[in-house]
Amino acid sequence: MPAFGNAQLRLLEKLTNVIAVSGDEAEVRKIVLEEIKPHVDDVRVDALGNVLAIRSGRGRNRTRVMVDAHMDEVGFMIVADDGEGIYRFETVGGMDVRHLVGKQVFVGREYTPGVIGGKPVHLMDSEERTRKVPPESLRIDLGLGGKAKVGDRAGFATKFRRVGPSILAKSIDDRIGIAILIELVKHSPPNIDLCAAFTVQEEIGLRGAKVAAQHFDPDMAIAVDSTPANDLPAFDGSENVNYNTKLGLGPAIYIADGSTLHDPRLVRFLREVGDAEKIPYQFRQPGGGGTNSGAIQRALAGIPSVSVSVPHRYTHSPVSVARVDDWKNTLALLHAALKKITPSLLAAR
Repeated sequence: MPAFGNAQLRLLEKLTNVIAVSGDEAEVRKIVLEEIKPHVDDVRVDALGNVLAIRSGRGRNRTRVMVDAHMDEVGFMIVADDGEGIYRFETVGGMDVRHLVGKQVFVGREYTPGVIGGKPVHLMDSEERTRKVPPESLRIDLGLGGKAKVGDRAGFATKFRRVGPSILAKSIDDRIGIAILIELVKHSPPNIDLCAAFTVQEEIGLRGAKVAAQHFDPDMAIAVDSTPANDLPAFDGSENVNYNTKLGLGPAIYIADGSTLHDPRLVRFLREVGDAEKIPYQFRQPGGGGTNSGAIQRALAGIPSVSVSVPHRYTHSPVSVARVDDWKNTLALLHAALKKITPSLLAAR
């Protein structure tokens, strides 16, 4: 089991504090390359910006395993300059506009501070107070003299915090997966060839993962992500019986989602590893959404795939909440699973 402590927390802090909105993942890519270069046999950055690394095992009949985590986060793109430091923007990735008004952001590579401005509640009529704010009515305000360029990305200005057993940060989706994959690269077992894909543009259509899968041509793949934990009471105050995952119950193994029916051999294998190693886990309940597994599964002639995610609350908002133990147990389950993979795993249907 890889060590887990302050070094891993510092790495996640560094990863979540940088801005890397889809299509401009350079800040995370730089951290990834610094962390993994001493530990891999080959690493390259492809035309889309994916970081593709291989750590080879030893011996014969090694399984070629692709493990994926996406570097990008939801955010904003500057699309027009309205003058006097006011900029129009478009959202990048799926977000609820109700989360945006009054939130602090950083814009561009210089991290210029700004705020998303909207009409104050004092000036709203009764109808305006109850309806969703149209995104075209919002602006990013950098203050008089504030400068940005069309095409600049912007992200929430939230800073990482550890609060008891929990982590509060933006972009836990999927920087926590990136942190896990970095540790797996550093501690890759010798029975496999680990194909580590740190991918781009997941939040706008799983784009980087398909390209990465076509490069690696693996025998199987695991997408490591962070899934929404819908474990709060229902809006009307009644008991929530439709949660998809819960904080504190361990890694979430996917069986089906909006883009994938996950390979039953791999689902069964992960369950058996969790039981044998006494690592807590849960099944992510079927429903909408999806991970890079959906793109990897359909690459080339088809790749057996499964997803494992760390649960978190408040997805795609200025701050999310996750449990340290869920992160630790996800790393433990994946590392234990990689050590037990053999070619026979894919022999049976």
